[in-house]
Amino acid sequence: MSRLPLLASGLMLTSAAVFAQGSTYPDTRRADQTDTHHGVNVADPYRWLEDDNSAETKEWVKAQNALTEKHLAVLSQRAPTKKLFTDLYNFEKYGIPSKQGGRYFFIRNDGLQQQAVLYSVRKLTDAPQLVIDPNTFSKDGTVALTGTSVSENGKYLAYGVAGAGSDWQEWKVRDLATGKDLADVIKWVKSSNATWTHDNKGFFYSRYDAPKEGEKFTGSNYFQKLYYHRIGTDQSKDVLVHQDILNKERGFDANVADDGKNLFITVSQGTSRKFGLLTLPLKNTAYAGGDVSPLTMAFDAEYTLIGAHGNAAWIRTDTGAARGKIVAIDLAKPERPNWRTVVPEQAESLTEASVVGGHILAQYFKDAASLVRVHALDGKLLREVTLPGVGSSGGFGGKFQDAETFFSFTSFTAPGEIFRCDVKTGAATLFKRPKTAFNPDNFETRREFVTSKDGTKLPIFIAHRKGLKLDGSNPVLLYGYGGFNVPLTPTYRVTAATWMMMGGVYVSAVLRGGGEYGTDWHDAGMKLKKQNTFDDFIAAAEWLIANKYTSPAKLAINGGSNGGLLVGAVLNQRPELFGAAVPEVGVMDMLRFHKFTIGWAWTSDYGSAENADEFKVLFKYSPLHNIRRDIAYPAVLVTTADHDDRVVPAHSFKYTAEMQLAAGEFAKANGKSTGPVLVRIESQAGHGAGTPTSKLIEERSDVLAFMANALGLAFK
Repeated sequence: MSRLPLLASGLMLTSAAVFAQGSTYPDTRRADQTDTHHGVNVADPYRWLEDDNSAETKEWVKAQNALTEKHLAVLSQRAPTKKLFTDLYNFEKYGIPSKQGGRYFFIRNDGLQQQAVLYSVRKLTDAPQLVIDPNTFSKDGTVALTGTSVSENGKYLAYGVAGAGSDWQEWKVRDLATGKDLADVIKWVKSSNATWTHDNKGFFYSRYDAPKEGEKFTGSNYFQKLYYHRIGTDQSKDVLVHQDILNKERGFDANVADDGKNLFITVSQGTSRKFGLLTLPLKNTAYAGGDVSPLTMAFDAEYTLIGAHGNAAWIRTDTGAARGKIVAIDLAKPERPNWRTVVPEQAESLTEASVVGGHILAQYFKDAASLVRVHALDGKLLREVTLPGVGSSGGFGGKFQDAETFFSFTSFTAPGEIFRCDVKTGAATLFKRPKTAFNPDNFETRREFVTSKDGTKLPIFIAHRKGLKLDGSNPVLLYGYGGFNVPLTPTYRVTAATWMMMGGVYVSAVLRGGGEYGTDWHDAGMKLKKQNTFDDFIAAAEWLIANKYTSPAKLAINGGSNGGLLVGAVLNQRPELFGAAVPEVGVMDMLRFHKFTIGWAWTSDYGSAENADEFKVLFKYSPLHNIRRDIAYPAVLVTTADHDDRVVPAHSFKYTAEMQLAAGEFAKANGKSTGPVLVRIESQAGHGAGTPTSKLIEERSDVLAFMANALGLAFK
């Protein structure tokens, strides 16, 4: 398939073109900007859109949003879709409880609250007591609660907040007896928890240096540092516990052991699942300085602490075990030859594990559905946890001394139920079951297997109303991710429930690059092998068409972040397969992603344009650089947000501008319009986390209405 990469040009062209309803695309200035990568000249005419603070960019955003609103406002599907989505979203949502200081803590949203509220109880049957209501943080609900950590004695709560969807967090400390915040304020925190010493006088956390002026949302984040904060002191007095001045990409995640005797520090390098692991003894369960000691700094595999007690530590790792195993380490003899495998590699992929109540709780995926086993500390298999069906479970956290744990279970047609589980007996009792307007009895889910281009088999999950006719006429929404070892499993999504009630079929594809089948599955969809991810997604689309679930004009594709990249790449490669495409907060410029905020961390999965071999692959599939002007693309709606400081909005801005130019040139050359190319840019929002309910409902219902209109789904 021919590709038309951008070439250097000094022309001041615009992307004006006519599409449905007689609208024209806003003019987008093309500048004379060219980069040379390993001898290849690559034009970047929309580089100016990377400056989200400039007046010109703000005017461009305003014009694009006005055009998109004009298109969406006249869709007959918009109002009824929003009403249905709102009705389905309006149900009680609970988080999994955790226990600390003699109390249970959990979050709850009564249905349409902008943000979930933190509550606590002494006994599970007690009336919940309010701890923190983040809906009071701002009038518009755009300030979110991002993390919580309760001191060992239950007196203090350290909690993080973030505004407008930013990844930047500010941590504060609340006295739980009085409900009042202390004077303590911790700034410039990103990608960090807080973990208390057992003297209850302070906690460990990680942060970055303050960004330069004007670079808060775009500047690169390097040299994370681990600190200890003592309650009642200014942040400037915090003690630097650990840093790495030679490796700017390393980050630190600290956890105090359940008995308070040791601090464990997981050392990461970007988003790679290859870690280092350090320990630091805590004297009298308090921090008194000292040097860290390595358990391993090989960075050759995953090493995740799942529990520690006394001189024993248990680690989940994939060293010598692509699907994962659990090893025990004696901290008195921590050298690698002394490590002991207690739960060896299984046929299924080990995804999570914890040590609770003197037992090992191991969570697996079997063909992308959950399976949970309980082991003794020596690894002996005791039982499997009985789950309600084929779906996804989560939780199973707690402490070494806890007698109970909590877990959630969900599927495409069942919102998350929460259960209390007796660790010793395995008996599970229902804690919370939400009541929704979605009746699962009217729908069904099946798992099918698809063969990809190279013969690899992958599962897809198909959910729809019962009595579906396989005549090729069904509007299908195909969703995918396929990256960073992240598993995509059957879970209840209001987006999917709404689409199914509108009369559509919802399909989720398990792609290489994800975490459903272990390290080998992830490795097969990263860096030089990233094309496998796209081939898998294309194979899923072709299977749905061949098996009469749908036809190209009735098939929409959707994904966010890395999934946005997926949609953009596949749309360039096989545009004739689809009737609509919605890439959300996508990584679209594969030559410059590593130059913004935390983007450098993704080179572990994508590679980098700085490497000659990796550049060739990136340039070949980069959504921005492979847009074609000789074809009619289907309807495209790009979504992003002005405060997204993870995948900066410039990705979506530049991609939209080039897509609109391509649509204009095709229309001019062929005398007919393509599907509209629109971008929806949310204000006071970020990459997704912490998005207030009202904004979430508006965005998701707009996306569904757009796809319904493009596919001819006349929902009223």
